[in-house]
Amino acid sequence: MKTIAIIPSGGTGSRTGLNIPKQYLKINNKEIIAYTLQVFQNSPLVDEIIVAAKPEFFDVLSNIKNKHKINKLVKIVEGGKERQNSVFNALAAIPPSDNCFIAVHDAARPLLPLSILNSAVNTAHQLKNAVVAIKAKDTLIKQISNSVDYLDRDNIYYVQTPQIFSYNILFEAFKSAELDNFIGTDESMLVSKLGYNINFVEGSLINFKITNQSDIDLFKQLVDIKIV
Repeated sequence: MKTIAIIPSGGTGSRTGLNIPKQYLKINNKEIIAYTLQVFQNSPLVDEIIVAAKPEFFDVLSNIKNKHKINKLVKIVEGGKERQNSVFNALAAIPPSDNCFIAVHDAARPLLPLSILNSAVNTAHQLKNAVVAIKAKDTLIKQISNSVDYLDRDNIYYVQTPQIFSYNILFEAFKSAELDNFIGTDESMLVSKLGYNINFVEGSLINFKITNQSDIDLFKQLVDIKIV
């Protein structure tokens, strides 16, 4: 069954302090989002890619597609105010008759290992969904007023992307959220809200989301030692 990747890329990246969204920052003369797109391009289990972005970056994305031979990038659609809106705009551009799986992945997670992507796709095809996550290893503390509460880390996961769902379930989750005027943190929250169980696939620490300047510095170091 076909798998289509949706890459929401409409964010401003304000926490990095850059004058452009972080996903378009060039590292070694290559945009961060180009690294991300190449992972999906290289997966034999991904058939198409759709990017949701601000219109002023459509030409940038077209140039990235041509320069780096991202021929699976079939559509660039306009992003929305929130990440959720951007993903839904991309989802709406897919014919329901495709009966496919949708893999949503953050544009600023450029170090997704190909093996994890493929594992997540295979799991989703078998179990209807798959969410990449890593189990918490550190001591976790929740502060309540002047006291602290130590959390049981055995039941805590750091959720990453990709998050993969059948088209019908994901579309149902987005329409329900729209009716309820609900904005979730990610797709798994919307799907879980409908009562579906979520299946986790083991992620990786290098599959981190670039959020601030220290993340950019770390990514530069990893690129320099040719981890990508």
